[in-house]
Amino acid sequence: MPYPHGHRADQKKAIINSARKLFNRSGFDNVSLQEIMAGAGLTHGGFYTYFKSKSDLYAEVLGCFFTDPNWKSCWEGVKVDLSSTDVGSQVVRAYLSRQHFEDVENSCPMVALPTDVARSGKTARNAFETVFRAMVSVLERSLTENGQPRRTTAQGLAALCIGGMIVARTVVDHELADELRASCMTVAHELAGWKLLRGAPLPKTRITKSGQGTSKARRSRAH
Repeated sequence: MPYPHGHRADQKKAIINSARKLFNRSGFDNVSLQEIMAGAGLTHGGFYTYFKSKSDLYAEVLGCFFTDPNWKSCWEGVKVDLSSTDVGSQVVRAYLSRQHFEDVENSCPMVALPTDVARSGKTARNAFETVFRAMVSVLERSLTENGQPRRTTAQGLAALCIGGMIVARTVVDHELADELRASCMTVAHELAGWKLLRGAPLPKTRITKSGQGTSKARRSRAH
């Protein structure tokens, strides 16, 4: 019996989604192909019908909400409209949001995997660069001066968002992490000349009894 139309594309997407979650959680080197395929509900032997190597899969995992039309729906309450004139501010707010901070498995791989990328081959580094360039390009749409895109500012904003989230995820003090995200949000909007909507600080990360941020970010509102 033949597979239904779109079966192969669905299977490939399942592998990519499984790999994204596992890579974000454990790192590239610590995840096996067997674990990836099991997470997709598939057998290990079928991997090479979709990808040439783990590095090729890694390159496809390096995506985010400004390159994947469906990515914006991963965090409930966080919206990024790529056709909006306000898209730059939306990207910054989404990137530094509590939802992104807490949802490690579905976070942008540029935050979770930079050291893995630096150690990897050219394919993975090229993929990282492509996604970074895409982020800069989206930010440029909301940045103009005398009718010209402000590329330098867009690059600085992208680096501020990525670096700010990396540091916030690294520190132990959750209040400091919230303060860092709020500071990056404020500075980014000042550099861009945007008004920070509602002027409110970022809501604090929810802390469980174990001292970890909760996984309920998807049910919270965007900021």
